Amino acid sequence: MKNRFLLVIILLFLVSCSSDNKDYYLEEETEVWPEVNVDSLFFDVDKSIIEKKEADLDNFFSRLHKRIGFNGTVLFAEKGRVVFEKAYGFTDLRSRKGELGVDDVFQLSSVSKMFTAEAVMMLHSRGLLDYDADITSVIPEFPYSGITTRMLLTHRSGLSRYESLADKYWPDKKVPFTNDDMIEYYIKYKPQPYFKPDNGFNYSNVNYALLASVVERVSGKSFPDFMKEELFDAIAMRSSFIYDMPADTLVSMYIPDCVQGYYMKRRPQRAQNEYLNAVKGDKIMFSNVEDMYRFRVAIDYGLLVPDSIQAEAFVPGSPKYSKRKDNYGFGWRISRKYDNCFYHYGWWKGYRSFFLIDNDNDRTLIILTNTDKNLSSTQFWNLLRDNSISLAPASINIPVVEIEEQIRFPYSSFRER
Repeated sequence: MKNRFLLVIILLFLVSCSSDNKDYYLEEETEVWPEVNVDSLFFDVDKSIIEKKEADLDNFFSRLHKRIGFNGTVLFAEKGRVVFEKAYGFTDLRSRKGELGVDDVFQLSSVSKMFTAEAVMMLHSRGLLDYDADITSVIPEFPYSGITTRMLLTHRSGLSRYESLADKYWPDKKVPFTNDDMIEYYIKYKPQPYFKPDNGFNYSNVNYALLASVVERVSGKSFPDFMKEELFDAIAMRSSFIYDMPADTLVSMYIPDCVQGYYMKRRPQRAQNEYLNAVKGDKIMFSNVEDMYRFRVAIDYGLLVPDSIQAEAFVPGSPKYSKRKDNYGFGWRISRKYDNCFYHYGWWKGYRSFFLIDNDNDRTLIILTNTDKNLSSTQFWNLLRDNSISLAPASINIPVVEIEEQIRFPYSSFRER
């Protein structure tokens, strides 16, 4: 009996409390809700690690700047975070004026090739281009048979250098030499190939210059327009472009809208524009480190082509050619020293560039410079592979590009890290 009485008392008390709470929290009587600092509930365990890594990277490049005059921009990312991003030096090396910024635009030189390869893969993914069809199916006037798009991508065409052909026969070096001129000269002079198609590997700019022409023929757009509309705009590479020198003009003194390149002689000498800069696909793309990291994210998450097609870029194109130190895929060199690491270097007319990826540790190192100074790639690999300080995986998906407006990811599987 006592237990029943006690139970009734408890129920009455609970009902009373519930009624009181209901009255107290009526919406019309509530004017101010308490503020909660959510950030105070979390502790960034990687903050000190990132700060240490950032300091180490800054010390390295600061010493490089003081010791050998390193002049350029750097971006280091790991596991979804941009850990370090900084510029060193000047835009004008003769006067040592105009501090470089991380958003400054440099010529990528041969690092342009990975972007050309991506354009080809985009056309292939749309069913518009067969890697293994003879390129005469696209460029019927080309005088060499048996060469496929795949052979151009992997530098196995055997074609000789277009630069030698132009230097020998182009009559006026003040007039631009274009991709169409290049094709016309192979038709007119028919230089002897180095070897039969697919019978060896020879890294040559002609392969990627021809690929730019393939992109134009298949897409019906100029190469600069295709790259801007289909690739750069698609992943918010807002500062990137393909330099387009009009064929009906004389070669300008300098290329506009970019950081100028320099030859490091006794006194820095600004590199002038030249007639071969009208050839596209193998070089002459301009970008900055932030845009290039957007590209890294895009290929990592399959934002431009399906994962299965993107993966082909990193498959050795010359599996039986064991004499090479490193192999070559579609626009990427494949390291033999470091497993699951891919890269490309660039050098051309006063610029040097480095794009290194370590997939095992999910790290990226991008370095752009506006000098022809010989830099040690070994040191850069040591930075990339250094495991003395490691970060945990990021908790966000598709960093950098996902919050941009008016960008499209038609093939993305949005893989989580």
